[in-house]
Amino acid sequence: MLNVRARSVAFATLGAIALVVALAPAVAYAQSAAPAATPDLATRVADLEAYITNGTPKALISPGPGHNAWMMTSSALVLFMTLPGLALFYGGLVRRKNVLSVMAQCLGCAGLVTILWWAVGYSLVFASGSPMLGSLKFALLKGVTSIPNADYAPWVSQNVFAMYQLMFAIITPGLIVGAIAERMKYSAIMAFIAIWMFVVYFPLAHMVWGVDGLMNGVWNAKASIRAIDFAGGTVVHMSSGWSALVLCLILGKRTGFGKRAFLPHSMVLTMVGTGMLWVGWYGFNAGSAVAADGIAANAFMTTTLAAAVAATVWPMLEWITRGKPSILGFCSGAVAGLVVITPATGFVTASGAVLVGVLAGVIPYVAVMKLKAIFKYDDALDTFGVHGVGGTLGALLTGFFATPEVNGNLNTNLAGVVGKTLWIEQLKAMGFTVVLSVVATAVIAYAIKAVIGLRPAVEDEERGLDEAEHGEVGYHPEEMAGHNSEEPMDAMSGAVALAER
Repeated sequence: MLNVRARSVAFATLGAIALVVALAPAVAYAQSAAPAATPDLATRVADLEAYITNGTPKALISPGPGHNAWMMTSSALVLFMTLPGLALFYGGLVRRKNVLSVMAQCLGCAGLVTILWWAVGYSLVFASGSPMLGSLKFALLKGVTSIPNADYAPWVSQNVFAMYQLMFAIITPGLIVGAIAERMKYSAIMAFIAIWMFVVYFPLAHMVWGVDGLMNGVWNAKASIRAIDFAGGTVVHMSSGWSALVLCLILGKRTGFGKRAFLPHSMVLTMVGTGMLWVGWYGFNAGSAVAADGIAANAFMTTTLAAAVAATVWPMLEWITRGKPSILGFCSGAVAGLVVITPATGFVTASGAVLVGVLAGVIPYVAVMKLKAIFKYDDALDTFGVHGVGGTLGALLTGFFATPEVNGNLNTNLAGVVGKTLWIEQLKAMGFTVVLSVVATAVIAYAIKAVIGLRPAVEDEERGLDEAEHGEVGYHPEEMAGHNSEEPMDAMSGAVALAER
């Protein structure tokens, strides 16, 4: 028995020494960046343990190769969600004469938001400042180098972290496009997004994720609203969803809406886009752990469960109520599941994720199929029904299902409210998000309407925004002879349901 223990100790010691030797270049890199006394062996071994557990190192100031690699991969996955995922998902749902306009809006978001992020956006969100907004410390990405920012990710290069968060900033206004598809001028959309980012996204993201943010309950001990949002229920989905509802109401209905069917021109593109969104969402949710650690692993699992369950429940409801499960129902359910689990994904158990998936398949379904029919607003591609309602639902469920058994960080500043009154804090954050999004969107939209107008001419809308706004067409007429996307197509599963939507 003694020999076995001795061998175990020897192997453990040799393993620790091997890890120290393996990471010696990283220590040298840190020392070259900021000369300091060489740490002793105990400190270096402790830092290696911190690397494995994603803890805070004592001496090593360097990106960890595994964590950095995961975050670069996650950044690419989140961009993949917008380009091409969201572009194809939305592009397939509109009429063929508007497919390029939707794709141009997604591309426009990527370009415009990146420039804003470089200029001041990253700094306003992640530099320390006030509880409401950051400072200009990192303007023009000054000082954003490969050295980690320990406030957010001690093992991830700050420039990688900045690019990862940029991808969230890109997709959020891109979601709004779905509500106002086929009837808003490109110039008006870009102007709206530019202002909206400063008034809504940058402040809200800082309040929820900034180290000194007003609603960062996990890490800010002085947070006025002690809420939690793992990957963007309030910041991304609620802000875009509620803003989308207000904007589509101000904009008005599409010409001919309610008088003729507005059917998707290609469910194939929508299905492909859904698959890309689902795959990319692993970077969105699991990447929000900002490390390749156990919390990321849990988020990976819960994301899968919630999406799969909701993708089953939604078409099953269609099957029960309409006689057929549609491809659109499968796609809508999957996206709804991904949306609702987003704020909870790193905080809930597998069983919690399944319950989230069930509710995600039911509540957004009712919002899309019933609520819109009752109030008759033209949320063209159901941004509010899926993202607004789904994000709101997810934020609330997070307050009930979050547990420190999954994420020990909940014990840092929230031990007294988790499992008790956390849901009340969530309600406060939800209310703040709704008010900010609704009021800001109304003010911005009416201002742009007064200056440059929101809608194209009726004849341009009828001709299609592809040609009117961009001078191109997605499909050449001779290739589409005999097919009119505004006429009912019996072979399209779910066409009746979409026409009513």
